Amino acid sequence: MDLEKQYLLQNYSRYPLVLARGKGCYLYDLDGKRYLDLISGIGVNALGHAHPRLVKVIREQAGLLIHTSNLYYTRFQGQLAERLARMSGLQRSFFANSGTEAMEGALKMIHSHGRAVSTEKYEVIALENSFHGRSMGALSITGQPKYRQDFEPLVPGARFVPANDLAALEAAFSDRTAGVVLELIQGEGGIYPVTQEFAARARELADRYNALLVADETQCGVGRPGTYFAYQRAHPVILPDVMVTAKPLACGIPLGVIMANERAAASIKPGMHGSTFGGGALACRVALEFCDILDELLPAIQRVGGYFHVVLNELARKYGFVKEVRGFGLMLGVELNIPGKQIVLDCMAQGLLINCTHDTVLRMLPPYIITEKEVDQAVKVLNKVFSKVK
Repeated sequence: MDLEKQYLLQNYSRYPLVLARGKGCYLYDLDGKRYLDLISGIGVNALGHAHPRLVKVIREQAGLLIHTSNLYYTRFQGQLAERLARMSGLQRSFFANSGTEAMEGALKMIHSHGRAVSTEKYEVIALENSFHGRSMGALSITGQPKYRQDFEPLVPGARFVPANDLAALEAAFSDRTAGVVLELIQGEGGIYPVTQEFAARARELADRYNALLVADETQCGVGRPGTYFAYQRAHPVILPDVMVTAKPLACGIPLGVIMANERAAASIKPGMHGSTFGGGALACRVALEFCDILDELLPAIQRVGGYFHVVLNELARKYGFVKEVRGFGLMLGVELNIPGKQIVLDCMAQGLLINCTHDTVLRMLPPYIITEKEVDQAVKVLNKVFSKVK
């Protein structure tokens, strides 16, 4: 802690905890104290910690090949792209290192697509309360002024509308609209879902105005809602033109991806975009192993996620300061009528790791391997902490 205070940028408000190792759904500090991890690296460690199949693959691949750059072919990038195409219904992939990088590439697709029609077709519709990353382009369409204000002016052309407001969405579209970007479940914004009606209307309007519909699945995708991707929860499926995701895809090895249909993919010509590290052999092989495991886990995500939602609602009925429980699958938020920071700290003292977003929403993004037993353990801690709130 002292070294970080002396040598690192002071941009993180870290919790006072130094972690040494992890196993399954648990983390351990330097003194060996155990913590049930319900934040999983902000949704990254989808298989928990030290999963034996991932350890085996990482160890083996590290002894063969980690990185070559994208000057050459390697075995696993094409295989992973094929797997993701089958999972997503979108034909083409571009591999990056994070959700933010993937969003930057998606924005370039939007602008290139619009510019092919008109130099005036560059506006991007996004949602209020959204979060798409911290780079300049991604910030430009992040619908929370607190993240944007210190870096303005940003990329021009963003138009923000309230989630699920059909009239505002329709009013925002015009011939200048090149794209619309949606988190189907807003994560950092407080675990707020977009309705099927709103998503379907966005799809219709994007088609009418020749704009690209982009689904940001960085936090709400790759199994977390109980389906491969959040847009697949709707029936019929509302297929975007572009989808970006990252967090759980390689379970802690940095990997992001842009998935696109042929129309959107055609907007990026040779030389227009690239990545030095994106899609390296190690990251892609780990992601392939994860996808194999995910197929086995999807029913459990739905079952345990449903159970977690039920017991959280039972807990909420006991305490007047709990406003609402929201979420799908293993993406859950408990909104309070009071600040949540001290509750997070009190839970940590009791061996439970969660976090708080928007000051009042307790966010839980547990590993996909969590069981009902561990859910009960978490709710027991929450009940103990809630009972002492004054």
